[in-house]
Amino acid sequence: MSTFWNGVLPAITTPFNVDGSVDHEFLAKHVGMMMDAGCTGIVPLGSLGETATLTFDEKKAILQTVVKAVGSRGGVVPGVAALSTADAVAFAKMADAAGCHGLMVLPPYLYTSDWREMKHHVSAVIAATNLPCMLYNNPIAYKTDFLPPHIAELAGEHVNLVAVKESSADIRRITAIKSLVGARLHILVGVDDIIVEGVAAGASGWIAGLVNAYPRESVVLFQMACAGKTKELEPLYHWFLPLLKLDTVPKFVQLIKLVQQHLGMGSARVRAPRLELLGDELAGADRIIRHANLTKPATKPNFPG
Repeated sequence: MSTFWNGVLPAITTPFNVDGSVDHEFLAKHVGMMMDAGCTGIVPLGSLGETATLTFDEKKAILQTVVKAVGSRGGVVPGVAALSTADAVAFAKMADAAGCHGLMVLPPYLYTSDWREMKHHVSAVIAATNLPCMLYNNPIAYKTDFLPPHIAELAGEHVNLVAVKESSADIRRITAIKSLVGARLHILVGVDDIIVEGVAAGASGWIAGLVNAYPRESVVLFQMACAGKTKELEPLYHWFLPLLKLDTVPKFVQLIKLVQQHLGMGSARVRAPRLELLGDELAGADRIIRHANLTKPATKPNFPG
C-alpha cells in the first residue's frame, strides 16, 4: 500500500530572516526542494524546527505555508508538543483545520511523568482529531520512554495511531514493537546515523534531519536500504555517516542549519536561546562539511526500488 509513512519525511528546519521573523518565502521553496527530491512528506515544527521558540500564531502560519507548498504531493505531519495537555490538544485541532495530513505526538515539554500520566496526555492528543497519528519516542531528549508494551497498548485503544517514530537509538526496539503489533504500525527511524540498520530491522520510513541539506542523497540511501542493496549502498552510507552523526548531538539544530548554509540550502540563523556556532565548534563542523562536499559520491536521481 502506498502511503507517505513509507518513505523519507524531512523534519524540516525553520528558516529565519535577519530580523528573526520566519522566512516564509524560503520555507516554501525549501519544502518544494524536499518534495522534488522524492520525499513522501514533511514534518514541520519538530525539535529540529525549533518549535519551542515559536508562538502559536507563528506555528499556524508555518503550517499554512507548508501545506500549500506540499499540495497533493505528500503528507504534512507537524510535531505536537506543548507544556500542557490542553495546549497540545488545541494545537492538534488547529493543525487539522490548517489541512495537515497527520500528527507527530510528543510528550509534554519539561515534565517527565509516569506511564499513567503520559498515556493520558498522548491519548488526549491522539483523540483530539481523526488525523492519523505518529507517536514520537525519544527518551534521550525527552526523558520519557514509551516502551514497546506501552506502544502496543496505545495502538489497541486508538485506531488512528498508525505510526511510531522510534528515536531511542536501540535497534532492538524496532523488532520488539513489531513482535507485539506486527504490521499494525508503521515504524519510522528518527535517528539519522542508524537508518540502514533500522530499515534492515523492519522500519518502513525515516524522519530525517540531514535531508534538509542533502535531499537527493537521503532519498537514494533510503531507497537502496529498502531494496536490500546493502553492498551497493556502502560507499554512500560511509560518506554520509559523519554528517548524519551531526543529528545526534545537543547542538544538532545549529549543525544541520550550518550544513544547509554550506550547500546553499538555507542559512545558519537560529532563534535564541540557541546561538550560531563559534570558535572550535564551528571550525570542527566546517571541516566535516567541507570534506564531505569534496568527497561526495555520485548518486542516481531515481534509484529503482
